[in-house]
Amino acid sequence: MTTLKQVPLTCGGHTRPVVHLDFSDVTKDGYYLISACKDGKPMLRQGETGDWIGTFEGHKGAVWGVALTQNANLAASGAADFTAKLWDARYGDMVHTFEHEHIVKSVNFNADDTLLVTASNEKLIRVFDLNKLEAGPIEKINGHTSSIRHAVFLNNSRIVSVSDDNTMRVWDRNSGEEVQKVEFQSVPNSLELSRDGAILTVAHGTNVSFYTSDTMRKLREFPVPTKCYSASLAPSRATFVCGGDDLKVYKYDYNTGTELESNRGHFGPVHCVRWSPDGELYASGSEDGTVRLWQAVPGRAYGLWRRANETAPLANGYKEVPAN
Repeated sequence: MTTLKQVPLTCGGHTRPVVHLDFSDVTKDGYYLISACKDGKPMLRQGETGDWIGTFEGHKGAVWGVALTQNANLAASGAADFTAKLWDARYGDMVHTFEHEHIVKSVNFNADDTLLVTASNEKLIRVFDLNKLEAGPIEKINGHTSSIRHAVFLNNSRIVSVSDDNTMRVWDRNSGEEVQKVEFQSVPNSLELSRDGAILTVAHGTNVSFYTSDTMRKLREFPVPTKCYSASLAPSRATFVCGGDDLKVYKYDYNTGTELESNRGHFGPVHCVRWSPDGELYASGSEDGTVRLWQAVPGRAYGLWRRANETAPLANGYKEVPAN
């Protein structure tokens, strides 16, 4: 079988390292991608093509975390200016600023997009009610002993977070108490909840681990060839992707840990990878200031990857062409 070389779509526009990415769900107009960058200007793009839609301007420091609601109507960002901001993603307007006492590293919406959770270098998790923007945090959760890198809603009653104290912790929102803890040998650099809410993906050291979200039972753990900064599980759960220090983006079989692809396109370490909601592509953000989109199946006609020659297809049906 002919294996086609990946030709990623390169999304420029940022001027400093891209450190986080988030996709919306599939909407009637397709799906969307938001990027966090140390230039302080989150960008919104059409997910299937990477086409730039707009830039959210208002932060006065590096943006570390971003999130989109499922319908892509709202966006959130967390930054080094000690704020998290809520944006109208349709028009680009700033809706609200949530003040913090230190750098905000992570933002995340709950499943019905009524709550926002933030995590910061204060070692605090805050929860805000989006229907009561002026009320301040409705919850503050304290328990980590170092800066928190990521916090996400597991459901409306629990939150999971990872921290520089080498732990992943689950919190009960009703009591504010820690109910489960996983300890690592190194800092967990990334945390992702699968789209069906069942599996947590964690990149730590030179490993990628997968846990059940209900009991925190470890399902799998695979070594990778580099210090890993981010990992993402495909919606189908057939594969996962990861990236890190060696500038490559890797794809693995989720069941066996077999390496399926390794692609070099970035000119700096890969800080974040994320699968699209339809599983047709995955995105990577890098120290080089670019976002790149990679095909799940190289050569398939999708987005800006088009059929090059109907009369001379390759073995899988399509001739590979670079995107415009």
